[in-house]
Amino acid sequence: MDWHDVAEAIRWQADHAANNGAPCTARVVRAQLALLSGKTEAGRRVANWPGRPLEDALPLRLAGGFHHLVLSGTDTRLGAVYRGELTDQDAVDALIVDLTRQHDAALLPWLDGPPQTNEAGRSASIMAALLWLSPRTGPRFELNELGASAGVNTMMERYRYDLGGTKVGPADSPMRIAPEWRGPPPVPAPVEIASIQGCDRAPVNLADPAAALRLKSYVWAEVTERLARIDAAIQLASEHPPTLMQMDAGEWVDLRLAAPLAADTTRLFYHSIVWQYLPPETRTRITKAIIGAGEGGQRLAWIMLETNRETFRHELTVRHWPGGGEPVLLGEAHAHGAWVAWHGAG
Repeated sequence: MDWHDVAEAIRWQADHAANNGAPCTARVVRAQLALLSGKTEAGRRVANWPGRPLEDALPLRLAGGFHHLVLSGTDTRLGAVYRGELTDQDAVDALIVDLTRQHDAALLPWLDGPPQTNEAGRSASIMAALLWLSPRTGPRFELNELGASAGVNTMMERYRYDLGGTKVGPADSPMRIAPEWRGPPPVPAPVEIASIQGCDRAPVNLADPAAALRLKSYVWAEVTERLARIDAAIQLASEHPPTLMQMDAGEWVDLRLAAPLAADTTRLFYHSIVWQYLPPETRTRITKAIIGAGEGGQRLAWIMLETNRETFRHELTVRHWPGGGEPVLLGEAHAHGAWVAWHGAG
């Protein structure tokens, strides 16, 4: 793939959505090809994208803006596409061109930053990794989430999980996480979350209706269970907001590594579908800091649910100290948590 080819990135993202249960969103994404002629400011900006459009999630940025037009009631014509009533691609193309022409100024800001999907379903992989880590590091963890967005997964200790029959978390939680489980279930183990906090350069406040609606706009419209999970997260955040700090991820990792840590607690960093959005120098800084602290004797673990940029599979990888710090591939997962393929049962 040519990483700088915008049209190729749009086609890939459309195919990816279609292959992951979102054919309606795929049509909206594919229709962005019709904007590349440059007759709107948004179209010109997409066509002349200076970076790596797929890695920058360019097609999903504008897709969020289109979904927002419907959710906000600004222009509901795309509702027929999202409901599967309008399926002819040429007709969808024409509608996207017209919507962009009419709402050009409103759509442009959606290109300014990557989507903040903050999918609660991804926490199933994180919890499974905690179960795997518990007998290796001890059951007590201090959790620190990088790129926490609205903090949906910085509330994961309040969710109820069914991980292939292994059940974890409060039984009365309004957030139910039960992905399709492929492979043996994770071995049950005690997990005690002593504290949990996150950071983001631009954290989203779920108590702000406009911010919450923007977050929902990035969710693929036909995947209604994901929209329901956002509503459950909003409910939980209203009861007790997640602890979030507005800070660069590299600076925050340094800050957390310098904080006191109880002798019976493992400090754990985790992130999901975030790494690709961090600048290379930030990724290098974080990697050096965590490995250095682990090799220096700090009790540490690092859970990553991130995209393999060669295979585009979302891989669940864990490192821990003591233990050598070598990456262990525990499994793979659907980008939005619909399924987990678990390899780490041992």
